[in-house]
Amino acid sequence: MSTSQVYFRPKDLPELGYSAAQIPRLLRQGRVLRMGRGLYRWSDAPAAATESLSAVALRSPNAVVCLLSALSFHEIGTQDPPQVWIAVGIRARRPTRTGVPVRVVRFSRAGMTIGVEKHHIAGVAVSVTSPARTIVDCFRYRRKIGLDVPLEALADALQRKTVTRGELMRMAEAFHQQSVMRPYLEAYSR
Repeated sequence: MSTSQVYFRPKDLPELGYSAAQIPRLLRQGRVLRMGRGLYRWSDAPAAATESLSAVALRSPNAVVCLLSALSFHEIGTQDPPQVWIAVGIRARRPTRTGVPVRVVRFSRAGMTIGVEKHHIAGVAVSVTSPARTIVDCFRYRRKIGLDVPLEALADALQRKTVTRGELMRMAEAFHQQSVMRPYLEAYSR
């Protein structure tokens, strides 16, 4: 493999030095694995725990990794979700054929940009919510994921100093969650 990109689509091959017509030969030789319709992986690429995030980002470049998957990415708490949690715009199409199981939530236009960071995973640019934004989102979606998840994430992130109380309150204000989060922040400051 001559690139750091683990996943690719046929249209990505020219920049990698191959043509789409070479895919059947690469499959026969075992150099490439088919992950799903139109999604391939180099067989000799090292496996990574976050690899599924890059597979989703290739298929849905406008999606944002969020909630439980973002907690796992930032190593906050103990969540290890069986599917990739992503956010798409309110009017955006729900991604299909991502190659891995996904759980989709909807974010507003502002929600798709505030507190969203770009990371390169397996050679693919992936949008992921920041640690503070992820914790605030867990409180926002507590009816979907349960209250134990944001409480564990909040305690872990504050203990390990992954986020500050100021960052959390600024992000909570941006998403109108300060009244929900304030009692928990005060409890952890004692």
